Formats: sequence, C-alpha cells, structure tokens
Amino acid sequence: MTPDSSRPSAVPGGAGDAQGVQVHGTVVAIGGVGGVGVLLRGPSGCGKSDLALRLIDGGAALVADDRADIRCVEGALIATPPPAIAGRMEVRGIGIVEIDTVPRARLGLLIDLVPAARIARIPDATSEDVLGITLPLIAVTPFEASAAAKVRLAAARAGGGIMGRP
Repeated sequence: MTPDSSRPSAVPGGAGDAQGVQVHGTVVAIGGVGGVGVLLRGPSGCGKSDLALRLIDGGAALVADDRADIRCVEGALIATPPPAIAGRMEVRGIGIVEIDTVPRARLGLLIDLVPAARIARIPDATSEDVLGITLPLIAVTPFEASAAAKVRLAAARAGGGIMGRP
C-alpha cells in the first residue's frame, strides 16, 4: 500500500506479533459488535465523518474516527482506535463529541469516498490487499442521499448476507 493521506502507512503493530498499520480514515461496524468493519477513506474534509454519522444513526457502531490502527491477527484484519482518540468523533459544525463505540471490528470492506464523476454506473469488482489480506473495495460519493444505504448494501454483500436480512 502506498502512503498518502488516505492510504495506510507503517507504524508499530502494537500487541504481540501482529503486523500493523495506521490509516487516515473512519471505521464503523455495520451490524454492531461482530458486524462487518468498514473503512471509509478519503482526503481530509471529504465526508468520512459525515457518512459515518449517518451510518451510526442507522444502527452502525463507531470504531474509530479520523485514524485507525489495523492489525492482522490470525488471518483477519482488526481495526481499533488509537487510544488518544477512542470514543471521540469530529462532527463538522459541532466539534469533537464523545460517542458510544465498539472497541474493535473485523474489517471486511474498504470504501473510497470520491466525486460522482469518478464512479462507474456498473463498476468492475475491485479489491485491495491490506497486510496481505484481500478486501473488496468500492467507491461512494459521500454526500449523496443514498450513500449510507449503498455502504450498508456493500457491507451485507461483503459479509455474505443480503441487505435487510440477518
């Protein structure tokens, strides 16, 4: 993975032998604890926290806002918040707020937040390797009214389910 503002850059992995990176992005768990972890990526100000807030309003749980630590543990990618920002979220126009979170999520989906002009109507399936594990990758325009629904649908597909069914 290449280091830039939205891609992982190497940092110490933390506990044990787990290899890890820290990313600029927001992680939510669709389905709460045990749900599909979704990493929202994009440059500062692109709408990561705004889309996460809409997902949380619809039942998702925040894992980490702005930055997340990702480790490979027993063949799974686990996202956790850096301790200094755990339980906090930046809400534009309001400020930094305390918010209920889950302590970790197993990543199952990457979302790149991009302008609508960069999204194909019927895109080819894409994926990206993170620490040697391949995850599905989709692009979403964050401020579209349907953006949160698209993320929930993609998370259901990534988790092997069908949107609206457990």
